[in-house]
This record gives sequence, structure tokens and C-alpha cells, in this order.
Amino acid sequence: MIRKLPISTVMLPAKVDSVTATAVEGMLLAELRPGARVIVDGSEVAYMSAAGVRTFASVLHRAADVQARIVFCRFAGAAWDCLLVSGFSELLEITGTTEEAAARLEKEPRLPAGESLHPRRTAG
Repeated sequence: MIRKLPISTVMLPAKVDSVTATAVEGMLLAELRPGARVIVDGSEVAYMSAAGVRTFASVLHRAADVQARIVFCRFAGAAWDCLLVSGFSELLEITGTTEEAAARLEKEPRLPAGESLHPRRTAG
């Protein structure tokens, strides 16, 4: 069994797009190790593109590989709209506050690792 690590928080920049995606991915991947529990705070994100959403998907796969957990929180406005339109609002663990995110990380995962991106096994 992997030991749970203390919860860490990553604050996202105002833009998560093709220009910043590599740096954002690096920030998130730096937090991932077996047992890691990470809150991704999107409260500062004013703009997010498809490149940002792809970054989250990539990081989520890596988290599953190392048995780490990520909960996203505090997205609003255009950033929330991007997650909603892309369908990722249904796939990511997203809460309204950092307190809710921390509480969720204290509980067991809602889905077994590696299944969160394909909950109905429809992807090929």
C-alpha cells in the first residue's frame, strides 16, 4: 500500500493555453509521486484553451500511473466554460473550494486509478 503524502496546492496562472501549457504541465508533474495528493487551484485562470485541457488530461494519466490523486477547484468564468464545453467537467474531480478539494482528497478515490478518463469504457 502506498502511503498518503501531505496535500499540496498548485496555483494556476491567469492563462492556461498553448503558450503556458508546458510550464503548467511541469508545475503539476513536479508534484506527482506515489501517494501524492494535489489540489489544482484554478481561481486565477481567466483564459484556458484546448491546450490547457489536454495538459490536464496528460497530468491526470501520469497521476494514475504513480497512484497520485488530483482534485481541481475554484474554476469560474471562461475557464469553467472551457472545462464544461470540452466535457472535462464530468471527467475531472472538481470542487468549488479548496476546503472541499482537501476533504475529497482525505477520502478514498471515487473511481479506481486509471479509469477516470473513460468512465463508461467507451474510448478505444
